[in-house]
Parts: sequence; structure tokens; C-alpha cells
Amino acid sequence: MTVTLVKETTSPPPAAAGRTRRSRRRARPIALLFVLPALLLLGALVVYPVLFSVGRSFFDASGSDFVGTDNYTEMFRDPATFKAVRNTAIWVVAAPTLLTGLGLVLAVLVEKVRWATAFKLLLFMPMAVSFLAAGIVFRLAYDEDPSKGVLNAAVVSVHDAFEDSAAYPTARARDDHGLTAGPDGSYRTSERVHPGGSVNFGMVGIAPGDVPGAARPAYAAADHRAAADEVSGVVYLDFTPGGGGEQGKVDRKESGLPQMRVEAVDTDGRTAASTTTASDGSFRLSGLAAGSYTVKLPASNFEQPYQGVSWLGPALVTPAIIGAYLWIWTGFAMVLIGAGLAALPRDALEAARMDGANEWQIFRRITVPLLAPVLTVVFVTLVINVMKVFDLVYIIAPGPVQEDATVLATQMWLVSFGGGNNQGLGSALGVLLLVLVVPAMVFNVRRFRRSQR
Repeated sequence: MTVTLVKETTSPPPAAAGRTRRSRRRARPIALLFVLPALLLLGALVVYPVLFSVGRSFFDASGSDFVGTDNYTEMFRDPATFKAVRNTAIWVVAAPTLLTGLGLVLAVLVEKVRWATAFKLLLFMPMAVSFLAAGIVFRLAYDEDPSKGVLNAAVVSVHDAFEDSAAYPTARARDDHGLTAGPDGSYRTSERVHPGGSVNFGMVGIAPGDVPGAARPAYAAADHRAAADEVSGVVYLDFTPGGGGEQGKVDRKESGLPQMRVEAVDTDGRTAASTTTASDGSFRLSGLAAGSYTVKLPASNFEQPYQGVSWLGPALVTPAIIGAYLWIWTGFAMVLIGAGLAALPRDALEAARMDGANEWQIFRRITVPLLAPVLTVVFVTLVINVMKVFDLVYIIAPGPVQEDATVLATQMWLVSFGGGNNQGLGSALGVLLLVLVVPAMVFNVRRFRRSQR
């Protein structure tokens, strides 16, 4: 005999179902009551400004006359707008790519560091600094003066370690004492000199404190006589401390200028002999054949010292600002990618190691493909943030190169409030920026929904 058990399902009585529907209807107004403040705030801070900007973009600068799409037409005819679009494109391509790559590399490396938490905290700390403060810090760091800008101080130190700078960049010769300034910045004798003769170069424009400490008085050296095959002389500071003395003559208290390069140039313009001055400023150009020569102080003696790189010049201002942005956001990318890395299945990594894969193969063929969803979210989020960048560009870029560094956000502000006073055109730029940001936002929202499913 077969016995079949049938489970009987009972539906709630009509009265109970009615009570459930009535309770749900009563709950909806209560839920809307709690959501209403957030909706009002969202409408006041997001929806209304967007609608107002769209409407304002169809009016002129005063806001009184309807001009249709004239603002949009003018926007695309303006060279400054094209430059802003170009710079924004550079930002969108360079900054998120570099940040995602740096974040991935650092997240992988941090796993192998003993003090991983401290390292993450150190890299994430710039996120706590406002863009205003970070902009001021990097404006100072990028200063072209090596005494102020730390980057140029480092660059100048490295440069000077491998290449000597000019000894006397401010020195110049007196115009009325037989010396002529060359077009290249050199100085030479006005009259030609024959072997056995001597010539003295009196220089000015050098502060007594800038004279090398090894310098000795030049008075005794000025009396040396030259041999038959040489030209001698002295290069000295034609200034007597405390006053007195005679211009164009070597006085007892005047210092020689050591390490000054001196050349003898023949009639064909070739250098026949060269030397550097001694501690008392004396020099001897030996081995000269019979004839006449011009004694010359090359321009290399007076070249201005190396001042480093013009970080905030027209050519480098955008990469320099992107560098400041990387400093701030690298920790953010590293932390998000590190969270995704911690969730990876370790058995897949261990299986690859057991099969003989090295760390680079594991990183390229397992880690990166598994992290692709996280990397995409980080990249798109950074794209959205980059399109809205304003603070760093406005603060770091000096006034003369502000136009070379401008992006859509700064251009919108400059046109509306920074001197243009055309809020119709500024609103059109704001709408353009919104149109560019919305696709990235939609893509990000869809990624989040797919990840939740």
C-alpha cells in the first residue's frame, strides 16, 4: 500500500491580507516623510542648479536677452575653450591611468612589506590634506628659485655636482679702460698684444663677500714681467675696500680673481693659448709665436648659474599639476585595489605557484584579470574626479600661464566670475562639463549594480 503525503498550503484569510495591505499603505507616507529632507536637499543642491544652468546657458551675459544656442557656438569658436578641452583630455588620459597603475603596483608590493599598515597610512595621508593646502605646498615646491623651490634645489645640486658653474656671474669690465665687451658676453682687449707684453683686467660688479676666500692681493702680481714667448697679466677686482684707490690701476688692497679663464686669440680667431688665473689673479699665456694677439676672458666666466627647470612654465605646467594630483590620490587608489586584492581566492594563486609560474606570470595572468572589475571602478571614479579638477589648477598655475594650464572647470569659473563676467557662456561650459561627466557616472552605477547581482 502506497501512502502519499501531501503538504497543504493555506493562504492567509482575506481579512489578514487586507490588514497587510493597509499597513503597507500606512508605512509608505511614513517612509516618504523620512526620505523627504534628503530629497529636498538633493533637489536644492543638485537638480535646481543643473536646471538653472541649462536655462541660463540660453541667455546673454546680462541674463535678460534670450540668445538660443549662441553661447554654445561661441564656446566652440573660442581658442581658450579648445585649450581647456585639450588639457582636460590630457588629464583624463594621464592621471587615472597613472593612478590606477601606481595603485595596483603599490597594493601588490605592500602585501610583501612587513609594516604594511604604516606604509598604507603614510600613502593615504595626503587624502586628509585639502586641495587648497596641497596646491600651496606644490606651488612652493615648484618655485623656480632654488632657494625656495625644493625640486629645483635638488636639480641644481645634482647639476652642480657634475658641471662647474661660472665663478663670477655678476662681474663686468669697466668700459673705459681698454676692454671691449663681445656680443657673446666675453671681454677682450681693445688693442692687440704682442708676446712679451702684459695686460690687466679690472673687473667690477662683484660684491666683496663673493670673492673666493683663497683670493690674494693682486698688487705684487701686476709687476711681473712676461717672457719673450708669453703674455702675462692679472685679473683683479678694481675696487678698494673702504674707498680710495685709482680706477684702472691695481692698488695694494685690491684682490685678484682666481680661477678666471683667460685665452690668447690669434688673427685667425683661433685660441693659441689658454690658462686660468692663480689665487692672486695672475696669468701667463705661454708658447706664443711671434705676432699679435687679443687677450680674452671667455663668456663662460660670466654665465649665470644654472637655475633648474621651469616647472610652472607653459610646457610643463600641466604635467607638474598632474604630479601634485598623483601625490594626493595615489593612496586612495592603493587602498581600494588593496581591498580587492585581499578578496582574491588564494587557492588560485597557490595553484599557479605549484604549477611553476613565477611572480610576474601570476601578476599578469591571474592577479590583474581577477582584479579587472575593481580596476575598472577605480579608473572610472578617477575619471569623474579628474574632469571636475579645479583647485590645484587654479592655485598652482601662475597668472601668466593660467591659460596654458586651464581645464574646463577653471575655464568655466574664469568666464563666469574671473573677469569674463559672462555667466551665459559659463553656464554653457558647465553644461558641456556635465555632458562629459554623465556617461562615466552611468557606467559606474551600472558596474555597481552588476557587482551586487
